[in-house]
Amino acid sequence: MSKKNKAIFLDRDGVINKERSDYVKTVKELEIFSDIWVPVKRLKDAGFLIIIITNQSAINKKLTTHKKVQEIHLEIQKHLNENGTSIDEFYYCPHTPAENCDCRKPKTGMLLEALDDFKIDLKSSWFIGDCDSDMEAAIKVGCKHIKITSEISLSKAVEKIFKEYSN
Repeated sequence: MSKKNKAIFLDRDGVINKERSDYVKTVKELEIFSDIWVPVKRLKDAGFLIIIITNQSAINKKLTTHKKVQEIHLEIQKHLNENGTSIDEFYYCPHTPAENCDCRKPKTGMLLEALDDFKIDLKSSWFIGDCDSDMEAAIKVGCKHIKITSEISLSKAVEKIFKEYSN
């Protein structure tokens, strides 16, 4: 039996970059949190895959395009690469809530696709997000989870993960 990978699933807006009430639609609107590479690098160095799982309904609302979302992801990757780290994969759902797809969080389509693509062990993996839908998706697939709040940054969430692994 082949060894399974451990992963950290991250929501994008509100975790990697500043969230906007009118959506991040272009690279110009993207505000990456300046020190985001530090916790990402710590996790990568500890052997975790880093996978973005993000709802991007602005696409099907015709506010942005697949190409522009991919450009945003390339810009995030460039920022991380410049700081010696990276994201392993970006999964995004372009659907609006009304479309009732299987991929939009809190549904688990994107997570299940990542599990299959990367042979992930859920028992040693975490989902870090800033919305209840992120936590619900994690619970549905049996993954540990941490919600980002004004008191809990990505760096603090990573500390919590390392504390659990050292026990």
